Amino acid sequence: MHRLRYLINRPPVVLRQIERSYLSQHARLQSAGPALHSGLKRFSTAEATAETAEPTRLRERSLNMATLNPQVKAVEYAVRGPIVIKAVDIERRLQEGVKQPFTEVIKANIGDAHAMGQQPITFVRQVVALCCFPELMDSPAFPDDAKQRAQRILQGCGGQSLGSYSASQGVECIRRDIAGYIEQRDLGVSADWNNIYLTTGASDGIMSILKLLVSGRGSSRTGVMIPIPQYPLYSAAISELEAVQINYYLDEANCWALDIGELQRAYRAAKQHCQPRVLCIINPGNPTGQLQSKKCVEEVLHFAYEENLFVMADEVYQDNVYAPGSQFHSFKKVLYEMGPEYFNNVELASFHSTSKGYTGECGFRGGYMEVLNMDPDVTTQLVKLLSVRLCPPVSGQAAMDVIVNPPRVHEPSYAQFTKEKNSVLDALAEKAKMTEETLNSVPGIKCNPVQGAMYAFPQIFIPPRAIQEAQSLCMAPDMLYCLRLLEETGICVVPGSGFGQKEGTYHFRMTILPRMEKLKILLHKVKEFHIKFLEEYSAPETTEH
Repeated sequence: MHRLRYLINRPPVVLRQIERSYLSQHARLQSAGPALHSGLKRFSTAEATAETAEPTRLRERSLNMATLNPQVKAVEYAVRGPIVIKAVDIERRLQEGVKQPFTEVIKANIGDAHAMGQQPITFVRQVVALCCFPELMDSPAFPDDAKQRAQRILQGCGGQSLGSYSASQGVECIRRDIAGYIEQRDLGVSADWNNIYLTTGASDGIMSILKLLVSGRGSSRTGVMIPIPQYPLYSAAISELEAVQINYYLDEANCWALDIGELQRAYRAAKQHCQPRVLCIINPGNPTGQLQSKKCVEEVLHFAYEENLFVMADEVYQDNVYAPGSQFHSFKKVLYEMGPEYFNNVELASFHSTSKGYTGECGFRGGYMEVLNMDPDVTTQLVKLLSVRLCPPVSGQAAMDVIVNPPRVHEPSYAQFTKEKNSVLDALAEKAKMTEETLNSVPGIKCNPVQGAMYAFPQIFIPPRAIQEAQSLCMAPDMLYCLRLLEETGICVVPGSGFGQKEGTYHFRMTILPRMEKLKILLHKVKEFHIKFLEEYSAPETTEH
């Protein structure tokens, strides 16, 4: 056993040398006679045995595409789909010196702020660093308010260490801070920390709630209403859980507004083949970048009340609001203002994350959900479900705490924090406006105002010949468009078909996160490509005589 540990810890090069020496010795001993050969068998390695044995036929694997869970095969996630795989391959070839018509790949497919060059918020990183390495508490390089927050978080951790498990719902003091943040955001509407659950990003919370909601068979199977266009997490989760996807279409002609008549249409149609029980809203919108009005939120909540639907409010972009005169209205605050009949009855789960906003801390995988009016017995089951995964990353919980508990006016970090926060949000607002204006200057592209979030979702005109070519290749027309864009310019965006869109319309989603100078290059290349694409496929076909 000691020798095995010794061998395992040796570098691979040394292990290969040992293996060659051993095999050589094995060959010599084989020629020395049956007795020695018999004794050697007891100690022969798998590699040595394979060297001397007759070739054997590999048996069929237990797990293959035929035995794979069919729900896994049904899952699609366009944000990291075929276009992105192709982009990574092109990027690798560029690094290997393979010539391309461009010098770099610009990935505008995903809302990953730091990957796009956004700098971390200093205060967030200071507090998390202090939590990870408390010895830094003695360093004068860290401000007192960062140290105080780190000490408070660590006192809530087992053994006062970020390396310990937390309660499945999360560290208690962080849940209390989140409740305080919600009360401040919603201008005094009370928040109970017992209704707060820390999650591994918002996605983890969304999946957990959907797991509770999906049940039944056949026409009683749970139907989940999602906006189209939608963030592909929802369609992927619905496929994985074998729920029924119910599409309701946002009104592109009205800046992607949510029309209550469309909700009613989708609900009535779905009642014929499933049991609609869940209504998902993304506000501010992804991929569409719209902000729903207070009146719209009221109508949605009234509809949910009337039809007894569980509301899932994805509000991860609540800090990303750019359009002049626009305002984020939380579903909880609007529900409260509708009166106790609504506030005490509508079941609502709302979600937030460290990954978006002005911090863009995607890698920490921090998030939370607030759950209102859930049946107490079901709440017990939710806690049980969460306990199976033990707890969310505690470092992500710490980052979430800093976001909901930033420096106050009288504290030493306030000035720098405010400057960094405003710098990020002001830059995003400028880029949102520039993106909208530039895309709308291109013939054949129409882009709604980017009111919030961090994406544009322009509609693109694709000529009939390009549509026919895409069909002959068995791909969506906007997939052909995005592939050509990537191959000719190095720009990586996601086809609208990955998010859903009305029949006969085509779009792509791009993030506005790249630095200003890079975003200008991206938009200029898109403009040039689109004009060239239209010319190529609109020109009359020539035939040889």
